[in-house]
Amino acid sequence: MTKLKIKSGDTVRVIAGDHKGQEGKVQKVLRDKNKAIVEGINMISKHEKPSASNPQGGIKEKEAPIHVSNLALIDKNGKTTRVGYKEEDGKKVRFSKKSNEVI
Repeated sequence: MTKLKIKSGDTVRVIAGDHKGQEGKVQKVLRDKNKAIVEGINMISKHEKPSASNPQGGIKEKEAPIHVSNLALIDKNGKTTRVGYKEEDGKKVRFSKKSNEVI
């Protein structure tokens, strides 16, 4: 399993695929599959059977996972950047490789 540099809560931009150029906030990271679920991106239609909690049923829109290699982190300046790690005050922190600022 590889170390993922994108965490939930990060703002990312899609850099490849059908949704290239779109931005959103990471809701969940699926570490075992190297994928992330990004708010409002890669929407799919899913049929839901009627149930007690949802008596109407029907077709629902939901986000599908997108591979992390197709995502780039957006720093405070609004530019895409790569992520690095360094030690600061005895703690391991993430930093932007473009601006060298702690994320």
